[in-house]
Amino acid sequence: MQDEYRTVAGTGVHETEVNRSRFLCALAPAATEQEAQDFIATVRKEHADASHNCWAYVIGADASVQKASDDGEPGGTAGVPMLQMLLRRDMRYVVAVVTRYFGGVKLGAGGLIRAYGGAVGEALDTLGTRTRRRFRLATVTVDHQRAGKLENDLRTTGREVRGVRYGEAVTIEIALPDADVDAFRSWLADATAGTAGFEAGGEAYGDA
Repeated sequence: MQDEYRTVAGTGVHETEVNRSRFLCALAPAATEQEAQDFIATVRKEHADASHNCWAYVIGADASVQKASDDGEPGGTAGVPMLQMLLRRDMRYVVAVVTRYFGGVKLGAGGLIRAYGGAVGEALDTLGTRTRRRFRLATVTVDHQRAGKLENDLRTTGREVRGVRYGEAVTIEIALPDADVDAFRSWLADATAGTAGFEAGGEAYGDA
């Protein structure tokens, strides 16, 4: 698994104009290929009167799924430069749709490549991105007497607390960078006089 990747901060649209043609770049996070295709369908429906709705998406932290479409523009002048811009910016789990309303001036192949790739780059700059980092999920079990202070210590030291469950003992679910697991075990033993249990679980991505 990749240690980290970048994705869009949220869904949004950014508009640019090139030689009287309007280019609207819609960006959205997409956890799956189906989500990406659903977003593309939504934008196409919204802009059914546009000259073109070209798109590209990258799914997977390792960019295992990469697809693009020129939607009637000359081959390789729209979808591919959009995809290249996403990859150049290390974007993952993201879909981009650039809607073009033709303004009467032909741009030529080079102009189209710059316009479509540029629309995605400008949208990323304007709408913002965020970094997601791989974490190790873990469970800490501690007695009720120590639980409140331990939870507070976890939060004040910047650890990500994902959940707290109260039973015979208190179970605190956390997420740790892989490299911190050994150091965390030592810290936990010191903080609880060796009374807390620690169990490492699977992996997940969270905001860095």
